[in-house]
Amino acid sequence: MRVVPVKFPIVVPGSDLGPLLSSNLPPIGDDVILAVTSKIVSLSEFRIIAKKDVKNKSDLIRAESDFYIKTNSPMFITIKHGILIPSAGIDESNGNDFYILYPQEPFRSAERIWRLAKDIFNVDNLGVIITDSHTTPMRRGVTGIALSWCGFKPTRDYIGQRDIFKKKLRYTKVNNVDALAASAVFIMGEANEQTPLAIITEAPNIAFTQVPPTTEEINDFTIDLEEDLYSPLLNGANWVKGGVK
Repeated sequence: MRVVPVKFPIVVPGSDLGPLLSSNLPPIGDDVILAVTSKIVSLSEFRIIAKKDVKNKSDLIRAESDFYIKTNSPMFITIKHGILIPSAGIDESNGNDFYILYPQEPFRSAERIWRLAKDIFNVDNLGVIITDSHTTPMRRGVTGIALSWCGFKPTRDYIGQRDIFKKKLRYTKVNNVDALAASAVFIMGEANEQTPLAIITEAPNIAFTQVPPTTEEINDFTIDLEEDLYSPLLNGANWVKGGVK
């Protein structure tokens, strides 16, 4: 598998992603996955708010969260778009005095980029991932995670297959989309690299699709708190419903 970062000019609020993709991406063929950082998607969609207009960042986090837990640090533990993430994903880095929020509808955003790129490059098999940096409990540093995807199946199912000792696997699925997001975020960097997009080629075991994921497919990818392996921790937390302006 090859993951190549793509240099972009500084993306300003309201930038049209179509011209940015056509002007800065090299020619691409089939069986390619484009990983796009959520930050430039949010900038293009005006999902930003000036810091001067925010009296208290905590209020903004509460408003942007689906659910939240207040901690003793300036950060909140939150759930946003089905992801356990600090502070509803609100970012200040490279924001130029703006708070950058998550895209309002990440799957619609991924579909829009997918259709734009398929049209620009005239390809059939193309995947798109919208990525962000993510923390892992009990680990320092960030890795990448997918907010959304389009154009391929997010998991590979091993259930029913046999291991090397002929034992049938009962539960195993590989999370392709987050694994690809992690590799892309690693390559794209976190500071002044100006590489908000990565081209992934030769990724194994990817099942490309010709239609966006359905609501059922999206919901099937996430796990309810009650069913999650970590439910004793998650359900034992004092979650507060967010979304209050």
